[in-house]
Amino acid sequence: MRIFGLTGGIGSGKSTVAAYLGRSGFEVIDADEIARYVVEPGTAALLEIVGEFGTSILDASGALDRAKLASIVFYDSDKLQLLNSITHPAIGVEIARRIGKIGAGNPDGVVLLDIPLLVEGGGKARYGLEALIVVDCDPAIALERIVANRDITRQEALARINSQVSREVRLGVADYVLDNSSTKEDLLRQVEDLVDLLDIA
Repeated sequence: MRIFGLTGGIGSGKSTVAAYLGRSGFEVIDADEIARYVVEPGTAALLEIVGEFGTSILDASGALDRAKLASIVFYDSDKLQLLNSITHPAIGVEIARRIGKIGAGNPDGVVLLDIPLLVEGGGKARYGLEALIVVDCDPAIALERIVANRDITRQEALARINSQVSREVRLGVADYVLDNSSTKEDLLRQVEDLVDLLDIA
């Protein structure tokens, strides 16, 4: 089984690339989806988060209010680190479980780990990746995309950008870089070329 990692800063277009690769033969494991799964009501991670941050981060149904939690952690690096120390181990366990399940069903499968904080979380070594793919774009373009496409303010967008590892660090560990500073069509052409280069059937 071949395992690749995909990452990129918020607003980079990583999700667009993941969706295309999912249609091109990759089995995509989406860490954002897993991050929501591991904090569903009744999970150990959610109980621990409530223990640290209080019940004000829950909505009326008892589910995690992600926007409320985000408004706390993205302006305080210590609180973000605390949150990550709770969620990242649970996310890692679930990712490993899903990799194992794919491998059991298809030993020749090609897995794509779509992980926003892949570099921060241990990079290639943690998951035994064949290669790390980084989706990159000009930070000013990323900021405009975030403000246009998400229900957050410019200040909130900047806080989220600044909470992630720097662009330079991300590019420094990349095996392949997809530049998304132009059009979606240009990005997809680069993705097609990468699929050919990696010999994904």
